[in-house]
Amino acid sequence: MITRLLFFFLMISSLSVHAGGGINPAAIVGMPSNTSQEKADDEPVERLNLTQPRITIKQFIKAMDRVADGDNSAIEHAVSTFDLSDVSPLIRTERGRETARLLYNIMQITKTPKLSEIPQKPKTKQYTYLRTDKGDIVLQPDEQGDWLFSPESIEAIPDIFNDLSHNKELLKKSSAKVSLPISVRLRSDIPDFLKSGFLLEYWQWIGLFLIIVIGSIADKTLAFLLKLRIKRRKHHDALYTELDDDVLRPIGLMAMALMWWSGLNLLGLPDTALLILLVAVKILVSISGIWSAFRLVDIFNAYWTVRVSKTQTKYDDLLVPMITKSMKVFVVVMGIVFAADNLNIDVTSLLAGLGLGGLAFALAAKDLLGNFFGSLTVLMDRPFHIGDWVVIGDVEGMVEEVGFRSTRIRTFYNSLVTMPNSILTTTKIDNMGARRYRRMLTKLAVTYDTPPEKIEGFCEGIRRIIQLHPYMRKDNYQVYFNDYGADSLDILLYVFWATPDWNTELRERHRFLLDVLRLARQMEVEFAFPTQTLYLKRGENGVPKASPYSPAMSQEEAFAKGHAEAESIVGQTLGDRIPGPVEFPR
Repeated sequence: MITRLLFFFLMISSLSVHAGGGINPAAIVGMPSNTSQEKADDEPVERLNLTQPRITIKQFIKAMDRVADGDNSAIEHAVSTFDLSDVSPLIRTERGRETARLLYNIMQITKTPKLSEIPQKPKTKQYTYLRTDKGDIVLQPDEQGDWLFSPESIEAIPDIFNDLSHNKELLKKSSAKVSLPISVRLRSDIPDFLKSGFLLEYWQWIGLFLIIVIGSIADKTLAFLLKLRIKRRKHHDALYTELDDDVLRPIGLMAMALMWWSGLNLLGLPDTALLILLVAVKILVSISGIWSAFRLVDIFNAYWTVRVSKTQTKYDDLLVPMITKSMKVFVVVMGIVFAADNLNIDVTSLLAGLGLGGLAFALAAKDLLGNFFGSLTVLMDRPFHIGDWVVIGDVEGMVEEVGFRSTRIRTFYNSLVTMPNSILTTTKIDNMGARRYRRMLTKLAVTYDTPPEKIEGFCEGIRRIIQLHPYMRKDNYQVYFNDYGADSLDILLYVFWATPDWNTELRERHRFLLDVLRLARQMEVEFAFPTQTLYLKRGENGVPKASPYSPAMSQEEAFAKGHAEAESIVGQTLGDRIPGPVEFPR
């Protein structure tokens, strides 16, 4: 589906472009065209030697003879013999080709001088090739010294041809060699009462109305068919469920504009009318083309967004939005170039003329390039992905979107922070979402009256809970009696969870702490509170308890007694074995 839509769009767009910004009517209406797009249209026309009137006319006839033999690209050489400086650049190509065909047919209809009769070096600064009641066909040198058909002659040639074309048999005979423009052939078959009118001839008004109607019908029909196609695709493929039914509506507008463009070239409108209408239609084609390309990019984005959401890696979640934005930037740039080309605007000269704004542009480009390279850093180094929990400077939250200019982070207060990508190249990025394990470090404070044996059993019970919990790390955990606190005996608890996200971590931490609490209650281990105990000693009643230590005991005897007690305790807890490094149960 996507491939077919892209192919359709490119096929329509290719019909719109040719040298000079015109359109190929034959490609759209399906009839023989005298202004068809040839391979040589995109190549510069070879400069001819036009230093004499005889050479100019000879070159024109030679080029049109090649056109008669089927080489349509040769018409550009014929047009190069015209001085089209008075014709608007927007319609210069169409007018030049149409005038070349008319002039060649005039030469076939009338008796014109032979080449040998044309002077090589006229004594005056112009040479009159043909005189008629409707005007003269004159050649005169331009600023470079080339002899060209004058602007006045170019303007008079259509009237001269209309005056000479009353004999239809003679007209058919002349046009058999080089076909006449479609507008001329249409006009020849139009009744005489339709050839008058206000501003335009009546048949041209009727033609404009029919072109508008046909274009509007094509727009509605194509839009309906594309809408129906999208609906069917959404029904059979879940990848397109998020798309609007009218996502391809601009393609219908572009088809309508292209039909209007081609139709205007078929009516032989006056230069002023053709210029106004053609500019409007070209702008409509440019806008609808950019709009259509944007919608096709949206389809591409919808298709691949659903596809990458089913993959395990998060890299494609970051890549698809950036490709989509790149394509939209490309579409805008190409659309501007296309529109400028159709309107004969020199984009290079326009940018070069912004001399006063050069400094401001350079300063703006600095930040622009910084943000661009920041986005490349994110794309290539991959410090984070969409959905990761990151800490960048004083901003902490979940990565929501990465663009060419900025990155958007949704904080835990549900606010949205937009951060320029240039910061990412110089700021430390702490990716909390990339942690393999999530750590908890705390101390369990038990009361001082807890027996050592109970502390040993309590610590071992916690170790067993760690081994039984599925998300807890089994190869690295620490549970040991660690410190004598001011009001408690402190047990170090140092554990890890291998959880995919923060929510799972909170759940597993909750389960673990509750299990430790249940274990403490079953073993009757009491947790200490920050308290102070006041001990009041009263006189002893009865016989005092005998003590192994007495004031008369020497230091050596006291040391010996301490050593004996220590050896007894260690002998009970350790024995003769030497413990090796800590190993975790497998």
